[in-house]
Order: sequence, then structure tokens, then C-alpha cells
Amino acid sequence: MSSPSPKKFYTIDEANHALPLVRAIVADIVRQYREFTERKDRLSQIQRARGSKSKNRPVDDPYGEEVAQVEADLEKEHAVLQGYIEELEKLSVEIKDPHRGLIDFRSLMEGREVYLCWLLGEDEVSHWHELDAGFAGRQSLLAGSASSADGDELDSQDG
Repeated sequence: MSSPSPKKFYTIDEANHALPLVRAIVADIVRQYREFTERKDRLSQIQRARGSKSKNRPVDDPYGEEVAQVEADLEKEHAVLQGYIEELEKLSVEIKDPHRGLIDFRSLMEGREVYLCWLLGEDEVSHWHELDAGFAGRQSLLAGSASSADGDELDSQDG
């Protein structure tokens, strides 16, 4: 997934304030990604079945119509999914895992760029990680590993 532009840095408060809209978009992404993946898997199954019956002439292909329909549906679903991702990018929010609903808000902490990390189902933004650490490097904001939850120690600036 591509990085958002222009670059915005969120405080914890700003990220939590944006969360109702972000939560709705991310829920749409997760649902749409699931549907897209299921349809893509169905297409693979059809193509495998179609390949095993390669003796059939194209005119006798019982899967031809279904393949065409599934391919058309896949294109539409991909466009819808991309639209949701673009909505997040306009908010300068990065989708990291469309299957689980993992997103990052870029932030500044002690003069360096970090990510405020949120996963669909969490009540609020309560974790952060270094830019290169990923989900495995998540640290709790509430445990004093960064600033307090009110965002006092995080700088806010649009870039």
C-alpha cells in the first residue's frame, strides 16, 4: 500500500479524535478485502477445475461464463477496495494489514518520526512503534513507554 501525502503528524488526541471515521473506513476495508480474497480464491478454484478439463474445446467450456463473471466482479471489488484505501490516505493514515484492519498514524515523538498504531477492535489508539519496527515492535502508550495519553509529549505539525 502506498504512503499518504501530504505528510501529517498526529498527536495521540488527534488520532483518537479521528478514530470514529477511521474505524468505519477500516471496517469497510476489512470487509471488502475479505470479499475480494474469497472471490479471488474462487477464481483460482475455477481455473484449476478448468485446467483439469483441458480436453474440452473452448466452445464446450462449462466454466467460461463463470470465469468472465468472477473476473469482472474482481475488478469492481478491487476498485471499491482501492477507494477505501484512498479515503484513509487523504486522512494521512496508512493501512498496514487490510486483513486484520491494522493502521498507522504518523507522529513525532521526542523529535523523531514514529507510528501511532491501531488495530480494528481496539477502543483507542494506545500503542506506538518505530517506523521500521512494525506490529511486533508495538509499545504501549499507557505503560509510560512514550508520552501520556493526552499527547502532551508528542509534537503536532502538518508537513
